[in-house]
Amino acid sequence: MFNIAMHFEIPVTDMARATAFYRRVFGIEFELTQIDGNEMALFPLTEGVEGCSGALAKGESYVPSIDGTRIYLAVSEIERVMATAQAAGARQLYPVTQVGEGIKVAEFQDLEGNRIALQERWLPAS
Repeated sequence: MFNIAMHFEIPVTDMARATAFYRRVFGIEFELTQIDGNEMALFPLTEGVEGCSGALAKGESYVPSIDGTRIYLAVSEIERVMATAQAAGARQLYPVTQVGEGIKVAEFQDLEGNRIALQERWLPAS
């Protein structure tokens, strides 16, 4: 058995601006590459750790949008990440909200115009 979600691509129009934004917000480095004629900035992927691969993608078929599919990126400090995103120019779309026991979510619009969701999970105090 396997998890059905295995890869995501976030459309961008300005790769330098997009990588600088995501680097600042998440504190990560990207591997820049070309795949099938499209510019890609690959999110870090750690072997042996659960999760799917992802990339920022620039090409003719990649159109940033606030509508449509919504991806959730895992974070450990959602309030800090949202504050950093807003300081970097993102627009808050949905404030940090506890939606279940041990789960908080939030959403922002990135500099490319995409809706990006965040999710933090923690173990409730017993």
